Amino acid sequence: MHNHPLATFKILNQKTVTECLHNNIASLIRVCMSKRKPKNQRKNSKSNNSDAPVRLYGTHAVCAALQNPQRQVIKLWATANGAKTISDLSTAPELAHVTPDQLSPNELSRLVPPDAVHQGLVADVSPLPDTSLETIMARGGPIIVLDQIVDPRNVGAILRAAAVFGAAGIIVTRHHSPPAEGALAKTASGALEIVPLVAVANLARSLTTLADAGFMVLGLDERGTQTIDQIDTNQPLVCVMGAEGKGLRRLTRETCTELVRLPTGEAGADTHNEFVTLNVATAAAITLYALTR
Repeated sequence: MHNHPLATFKILNQKTVTECLHNNIASLIRVCMSKRKPKNQRKNSKSNNSDAPVRLYGTHAVCAALQNPQRQVIKLWATANGAKTISDLSTAPELAHVTPDQLSPNELSRLVPPDAVHQGLVADVSPLPDTSLETIMARGGPIIVLDQIVDPRNVGAILRAAAVFGAAGIIVTRHHSPPAEGALAKTASGALEIVPLVAVANLARSLTTLADAGFMVLGLDERGTQTIDQIDTNQPLVCVMGAEGKGLRRLTRETCTELVRLPTGEAGADTHNEFVTLNVATAAAITLYALTR
């Protein structure tokens, strides 16, 4: 039995349409794939931009950065009051060439996050040069280590306490820690320019290096056998602090020489059970006071 010529035409026509559709889909996929960045390039795009300017805002953060010879001022914006603050600093020779672009407070607000308080000053500056672990080991004073603390305001407040109590430096993890700019710098209130901030890739290895160099590595943990004020401070000291909620990671905790806790009141003894722990920045300030008393 022979097929009708019209039926054969329809079958061939359907095959042609299907083949064209498949070819078009394949071409579209090839175009989309060609526009995608290589996997490694996307992953490393942030690290390749490590020399990019950082944005600071707030009176103390900006003024401290302007007076830091390790910083290069790339762009400066100010309100009328902010410009007056800068002019009061202009006697410093390194600020002789610094002239802010004057903006209204609302215009300045567009340069910072919605919840930021710029206080009339915003600046783009070069990032601080990297500081090595060996540099802060040689400075003297306690070293504070932050185990994946991601809140920029907490890290900024810890920097401020470290400046007050003369800490040698602060060690953070390279990943899972906030950038040294913006809210962190604003909360640090100028301490970012004073206290070295060291970012390390492997925290446990860095703690081992410190222990091998003679530092007593303390881990702040509510299960500690001693309170922080019972530690002999006549020795090089490191104190590791974990993120609120999860605390120290297992490997970090196991690398510490000893676990210690804050000298808080016992639960149930004139305290409420929900208040036997503190915000990490407050805990850091108490720790630094105990280690430098």
